[in-house]
This record gives sequence, structure tokens and C-alpha cells, in this order.
Amino acid sequence: MRFMGKREIGELSILDIVVFMMIAEMAVFAVEDPSESFMHALLPMGVLFIIQRTTAYLSLKNVRFRDWFDGKPSVIISRGKIDENEMRKQRYNFNDLMQQLRENGTRNIQDVEFAILETSGKLSVMEKSKKGVEPIASDNFVVPLVVDGEIREESLAKIHKSKEWLEENLRERGYSSIKSISFCSIDSENRWYIDLMDKKK
Repeated sequence: MRFMGKREIGELSILDIVVFMMIAEMAVFAVEDPSESFMHALLPMGVLFIIQRTTAYLSLKNVRFRDWFDGKPSVIISRGKIDENEMRKQRYNFNDLMQQLRENGTRNIQDVEFAILETSGKLSVMEKSKKGVEPIASDNFVVPLVVDGEIREESLAKIHKSKEWLEENLRERGYSSIKSISFCSIDSENRWYIDLMDKKK
């Protein structure tokens, strides 16, 4: 489990959980039946470990694979409006929504500007700003524009911006190459966050 990476239980993918459960089952069989060779349990454990490490590596290196395998966050509430269609897609009901809002400490659904259902099942809640700032993002509080050197076109579409707009803004900030950017985002107050790729040693 240490080799498989340090993540909280709530952040584990479905595959991680299944692998952990299967490894535990195999360990139980090995303990309960000492007459069987330990290799009969160790070999499938090793195969599961390799599968988990391979998918984790692919998720790290390939954005499309990560989106397909781990899924994407779902916007449940956008600008105070509940998206019932998205709730149906996620099989998420109003009891679930109200429960997670209470757990977040939100007293009234009217106070919610954005609520995003993360891939882990956790609900991230951003309450309405008292400053009255008009968000640039139409469907999220923080919009990722570049991830692993690739432009997120769906994010640009959500804020009604083009690649040219993104490239121009990055050039103004001294970044000429998209490929050199590890992560770039913009928030509701038009604040940019840009992180460059680590140099390979």
C-alpha cells in the first residue's frame, strides 16, 4: 500500500479500492491455508500491484486517459442554479446534496455560488462572495486552462474564450510555450496561477 502512493482513503480511485480488497482477500487465504504455497497468493498480488502502478503512471502522464479512467468533477450548482440534469447523470439526489451541504457547514442553499461534485464523491462548495465580484468562470470557481502542457479546450469553451486569448495572455505574462507549462488556471477574480514543468535531471 505504501508503494501504491500516499493518498487519503476518500481520494482513492475505484481500481485502488478493488486492488486493496483483493490483496487483503488473498492474504487471508494464504494465512488460513498454510498447506498451500505462499507463491500462489504472492503472484496474483504482484500482478494486481503492476496493474495499479501502470494505470497510476498512465493517469499521471496522459490527460485523456486520466479523464476517462478517473472521471471529471461535475458541477451540481452553478451561479446559484441547481443542474438537475447533471445530478441525474451522477445518480445524485437532493438528500445527498443537502447532507453534504450541511457537512460543509452551509446553512442555506441560497448561499451557494458553486458546488462541484469531485471524482472522490466529495462536494466542494464555494459560497457567494460578499464583494459582489462577477466571476469570469461560468461553470467553476477555478478553471484549469492548461494541464501537463495541453490546453483544456472544454474549459476555454465554458468561459467563452479562445486559444488565441489564452496564448496572448500567457505571452503578456512572459510564457511563450504552452508545452513548458505544467498547470495554468484562472479564478473568479481573474487571478492567474501558472506553474512550469520541472526540468528533467
